[in-house]
Amino acid sequence: MPTLTIRRGHQVQQAGFDQPAPLSALLAQAGQPLGQPCGGRGVCGKCAVLLEGEVSEPNAAEMRWGVRLACQAMVLGDACVILPEEQLMEQIEGGSGAALRPVHPMPGEMGAAIDIGTTTLAMRLYDLRSGECLSGATMLNPQTTVAADVIGRIDAAMHGAEERLREAMEAALHTMLLIACARAGCEADKVTSLVVTGNTTMLYLLCGRDPTALSHAPFEADHLFGTECVLLGRRAYLPPCLHAFVGADTSCALLASGMLAQSDTALLCDIGTNGEIALWHHGELTIASTAAGPAFEGAGISCGCGSIPGAIDQVSVEDGTISVHTIGGKAPVGLCGSGLVDAVAALLEIGVIDETGAMDEACVLSPGVCLTPRDVRALQLAKAAMAAGVDSLLHAASCPQESVRAVHLAGGFGSHLSMRSAAAIGLLSPVLAQKVRVIGNAALDGAAMLLMDVSLRTDMERIGQQARHIRLDGNPFFNQRYVDAMMFEQE
Repeated sequence: MPTLTIRRGHQVQQAGFDQPAPLSALLAQAGQPLGQPCGGRGVCGKCAVLLEGEVSEPNAAEMRWGVRLACQAMVLGDACVILPEEQLMEQIEGGSGAALRPVHPMPGEMGAAIDIGTTTLAMRLYDLRSGECLSGATMLNPQTTVAADVIGRIDAAMHGAEERLREAMEAALHTMLLIACARAGCEADKVTSLVVTGNTTMLYLLCGRDPTALSHAPFEADHLFGTECVLLGRRAYLPPCLHAFVGADTSCALLASGMLAQSDTALLCDIGTNGEIALWHHGELTIASTAAGPAFEGAGISCGCGSIPGAIDQVSVEDGTISVHTIGGKAPVGLCGSGLVDAVAALLEIGVIDETGAMDEACVLSPGVCLTPRDVRALQLAKAAMAAGVDSLLHAASCPQESVRAVHLAGGFGSHLSMRSAAAIGLLSPVLAQKVRVIGNAALDGAAMLLMDVSLRTDMERIGQQARHIRLDGNPFFNQRYVDAMMFEQE
């Protein structure tokens, strides 16, 4: 019996079927229906997906849109489909979703700001004349099927997968653009300008650049962008990366945070698969990156998922009873990053997990959703990498924690994170946890600002010139702090 593999975020479902059938029908049978406002006639484009395997050739409707449509594609045999994630719009829009002032926008009627994360892709569609955010879209990065982290993808590209990685990314971005336009009720050809941010590796792979320079010491990128090019047949600006492993997402987040315009000492932490950290102290910018792994984004966790409706994002224990909260109040479907941190903090509090991270057996958080010893270990590795990275940056700049006035926490992970739990597991020290300012997807915010005001490119160049990079690989201080931070003991 042929099988359809359905991927939505970090959730993977397999559905068998007896005979060729429309993709939309198979998705509905599997409990994953997609909306079809046009009645399945292929004219609205709202059921756009990424599809590969034994499937029909694109028909006229799909060729007109330039994507595969669930209502038109026939599944003939084994196939895999990636569905857009049903994330809350606040996560795509980064807070209020207020319109931006179009000071000196890029040319055209409409434009898109795009953040290419190692795990997740996010896009916002803007009216370049009014500054209004029209819609958004988000999707699992399809390159995760090749490798979960940037090192794995660099290795894959160096061994012949470079074109496959580029094509997968372009297809995903094209699909997201169609979805965003369909949601906004506008034609995709009205979108003429893009700002595409992301970490250095993601931008290298998107542009088809050879990532060999990123694979070995001294880990120096041979191109840091800050240039215009053509992507998806449109004019695109790629903001400058700061280093081989501190990308344009960090420079955009720094722009959006406004911290470099202040005299106070401040930290920026983008906690994700590739943790990126920046410190502004005494007028100097110091940066570093640390390989935290995908646990914070729910990947590699037994019941992990992204920050989607139904994801457990809060866990508490009262009188020995575990209670959970889900995004949107939906039935629990999995455990997202903030829920993972909460769960471990709660189980530490009641002694189910000890200071070394040991636990006797898996703990059921909700019917069908559990936390395993392996999950706890994955979180230990991730939080130790971030905590040691922050400490190393402060140490390199001779900056005591007490001098930090604000900690800007960027990325979707921080939007639901409990600072009490973050301190309890040692992700952030109690001193820093009290100073956190959650700024959401600041990389996407910064990209949108650049879309609306091209003169800000000068500020981006200045950020790149100011940054001093601290290498953590082979750094004795980092290595010792990493070992220490593996424990759950609070200092």
